[in-house]
Amino acid sequence: MKLNHDTITLSRRRFLSGLGACTALGMLSPSLLVPNTARANAQDARLVLTGSHWGAIRAKVVDGRFTEALPFELDKHPTKMIAGLADHVYATSRIRYPMVRVDWLRKRHLSDTSQRGDNRFVRVSWDEALDLFYQELERVQKEYGPSALLTSSGWQSTGMLHNPGAMLSRAIGLHGTSVGTGGDYSTGAAQVILPRVVGAMEVYEQQTSWPLVLQHSKTIVIWGSDPYKNLQVAWWCPDHDEYAYYEELKQKVASGEIKVISVDPTVSSTHDYLGREHVQHIALNPQTDVPLQLAIAHTLYTENLHDKKFLSEYCVGFEQFLPYLLGSTDGQPKDAQWAATLSGIDAETIRALARQMAANRTQIIAGWCVQRMQHGEQWAWMVVVLAAMLGQIGLPGGGFGFGWHYNGAGMPTRKGVILGGFSGASSTAPIHNGDFKNYSSTIPIARFVDAMLQPGSTINWNGKRVVLPMIKMCVFAGTNPFHRHQEYNKMREGWKTLETVISVDNHWTSTCRFADIVLPATTQFERNDIDQFGNHSNRGLISMKQVVPPQFESRNDFDIFRDLCKRFDREAAFTEGLDEMGWLKRIYQDGVQQGKGKSIPMPDFNTFWNEKEYLEFEGGSLWVRHQSFRDDPDLEPLGTPSGLIEIYSKTIADFHYANCQGHPMWFEKAERSHGGPASEHFPLHLQSCHPDYRLHSQLCESETLRAHYTVAGHEPLYLSPQDAAARGIQDGDVVRVFNQRGQVLAGAVISDRYKPGVIRLHEGAWYDPIWDGEHAGLCRYGNPNVLTLDIGSSDLAQATSAHTALVQIERFTGGAQKTAAFMGPKEMVAQCEYVEKPES
Repeated sequence: MKLNHDTITLSRRRFLSGLGACTALGMLSPSLLVPNTARANAQDARLVLTGSHWGAIRAKVVDGRFTEALPFELDKHPTKMIAGLADHVYATSRIRYPMVRVDWLRKRHLSDTSQRGDNRFVRVSWDEALDLFYQELERVQKEYGPSALLTSSGWQSTGMLHNPGAMLSRAIGLHGTSVGTGGDYSTGAAQVILPRVVGAMEVYEQQTSWPLVLQHSKTIVIWGSDPYKNLQVAWWCPDHDEYAYYEELKQKVASGEIKVISVDPTVSSTHDYLGREHVQHIALNPQTDVPLQLAIAHTLYTENLHDKKFLSEYCVGFEQFLPYLLGSTDGQPKDAQWAATLSGIDAETIRALARQMAANRTQIIAGWCVQRMQHGEQWAWMVVVLAAMLGQIGLPGGGFGFGWHYNGAGMPTRKGVILGGFSGASSTAPIHNGDFKNYSSTIPIARFVDAMLQPGSTINWNGKRVVLPMIKMCVFAGTNPFHRHQEYNKMREGWKTLETVISVDNHWTSTCRFADIVLPATTQFERNDIDQFGNHSNRGLISMKQVVPPQFESRNDFDIFRDLCKRFDREAAFTEGLDEMGWLKRIYQDGVQQGKGKSIPMPDFNTFWNEKEYLEFEGGSLWVRHQSFRDDPDLEPLGTPSGLIEIYSKTIADFHYANCQGHPMWFEKAERSHGGPASEHFPLHLQSCHPDYRLHSQLCESETLRAHYTVAGHEPLYLSPQDAAARGIQDGDVVRVFNQRGQVLAGAVISDRYKPGVIRLHEGAWYDPIWDGEHAGLCRYGNPNVLTLDIGSSDLAQATSAHTALVQIERFTGGAQKTAAFMGPKEMVAQCEYVEKPES
């Protein structure tokens, strides 16, 4: 049998008739070649300017093929990850055609949902795929109403126009209402608690300018943060200029001008860069950060090192917090000796840490990892309490910040414009605006699997009662829930309750494999766009030129959703009468008008696009976080009920949540290493931090980058020499990592950067389960979320608790298990019918 993938189109009717008439199915691996349509546009070698989450690049194109990413000349600290960007276009995991899961195509919403993930799909035409998409939207709205439909997106690509989430929101919103979600997986606990405490989300906001920190700070406490690693990527196109300040910090640390303290169970990349010999390491036991914080606060108070004036003038509630701190409410003073037993840090070291922080100007750099655990709200709250007790909030080089590792935080901000983009909202009313049938219209995003498994149950969420809806259909665009959610075996059970799952993406992620309809979207290198260059720095604007044509049958999200909207007569409302270049001109022109109001001259669009390609803004003003509040708390109050920092929150207290009360507290975890709950059988704490060589799960498909870090074809598992020796594990061994929730394979990397009892599997590793046989259920590649715990952080935030996870490891003796995650699906065609027609 000979098949030509460029010409065969299978109708659903013909497929089903062939499937019924035949006894066997052919399984075809997708071609790795660039299609003829792309090769026909071959040109001589050229460099094309574009942007990405990893920075701006000059894409080298040879004979019509993207061959290499060269750093943009204004990026002086490019990330090593740009070496994988060409793979993003041509990887074996690329989605080439619209595809439909075999059994769903046969039975639609009555299909056997237990077959999801088995990787068996049928290629269909774009028209047929979009017809099926539209028909399912209609069916679900009419049969169940909006409470049965959930949509979700992520940060797949940069660019002001081609935002998959905005396009998904507008298209689905024009058709009908659906379940909304709140929060996110990155900062879920902190972003809910901090507005209650300091009146702002804090986690995504600008931080005090680095020149002021370097000038005024004497002590920098890096608590659960790794900015040197994580600043490689950003929401908009990063300029990476902040790395120059880290070079300066390294010099000041070496000379003794600034003391850096790293509070982390591991030696982070930032710690390692600044110099292990110069950085004080507080290698505490995982999940005991709050006891350590409370003990520091206890020392500050009992040794009279706290700033009474600041607490009196800028805060409320310290008096309500103090009885708990001193132990008069529960009989347990939260002193250094108490914290030493839990944290593994001796009491005198804790007291010395408190004295060091109080002795001079101290900047607390707090990350997001620690708040991704059970009761993560308490840690974020205590960061603020410690900074308030030190009394340096609003001073240059003092106070706290939660976003130093993100978006070039601390960069002086230039005077420039901020472009708008394609909005997910529309003034046109939806066709279907049905009844939610007493279900809640918005749920916390990290509880969406609970809604699948327990529809109609009620949970608390930030002062509200939420009735989880009965979700029957999910639509995902530019996101991978089978990366970001926890406890996959539980998730797979929830997935079985869904009648239809649609994914719009450019690679065969796990979410696509567990979908029913898969639509191939272009990568950002196959379309035109405009991006901000630099994030908090606002350095300029950059044109994102199309590097290569859309590969195979992929389409821009704009064209996909425009074509969908045609099917219910909302195309004009979706496009507003503009095509791709029309939208780019509008977005840019809105920036020109904004610039006129700020006296910022900008060339016209054609000059920018065709001649200049990028613009740099001038200036670079310095700024101190919370300075305006400190200077005048009456005229510049915080967004809390009192307008002040709320060490005690009456609002939260009145919620009457047992697991998040009126002031910060220590709560024991469901499982905790180093003698904590569940550690008898699973003694190792599993970290699942941001990876070194990808952005979450993006670029895991890059064979070029995987060659730098995989071990025996698996995701690396980092562990201490002591833990390895105790289990007879050698560097390079394939190991089984397991607990009561699941099991994965990984390749052992033994490193002295890890405290005994702490191991690490980076998040974003592609999920690759074995379906049957002796090792059924085992993830061959090494995704940590097979093992993580899916419970809400507390009744307040209901956020992810991914870092509350214990495991055990052992050498794997089950033979070689080759990873299959990075290949396309098994394309199923009836052998007896679909033979290529001879050319006429």
